[in-house]
Amino acid sequence: MCTIFLLGFMGCGKSTLGAALATRLAMPFVDLDDYIEERCECTITQIFEKVGESGFREIEQKALRQLAHGPAAVVACGGGTPCFGANMDIMNSHGITIWLTTTAQRIVSRLVLPEQKAKRPLIAAMPDEQILQYVESVMLQRQPSYQQAMLRFDSTYLESPEQIAATASALAQTLKKFF
Repeated sequence: MCTIFLLGFMGCGKSTLGAALATRLAMPFVDLDDYIEERCECTITQIFEKVGESGFREIEQKALRQLAHGPAAVVACGGGTPCFGANMDIMNSHGITIWLTTTAQRIVSRLVLPEQKAKRPLIAAMPDEQILQYVESVMLQRQPSYQQAMLRFDSTYLESPEQIAATASALAQTLKKFF
């Protein structure tokens, strides 16, 4: 087995699907943001406040390198992870990269939930009515990086435990040809 890196815009379901996929494949699951918070002993929002986005991206790349060189796991990356520095090269050379795709509208429906919005520094202070325009714009900017993923997988239907299980099962079947 090798590490599986899940990529895609914030709110596309990387953590939700990643945890279910890891269980199905009997692999550890790592959320990159949680991994960073644990090592830095502060939240992503606090890191952004202290060192800005560029400082955060340096910390993120170091954490990504650690995970890429560590034991095989399912890793849910941050939405911007693939777009900075050599991150896509690191992931593509040390595992399988999967771009989780869904619509901007589906992402917004997930992001405007209070518990989701508060933990996402790039949109936390943004009025809800501006989020769709932001998501569409940034998705377009990030698309060239996401397109470097080895696989593309639809993550639109993750709204119930049954949908999550079915999607994880389908993705596990797709991955069997790699193992």
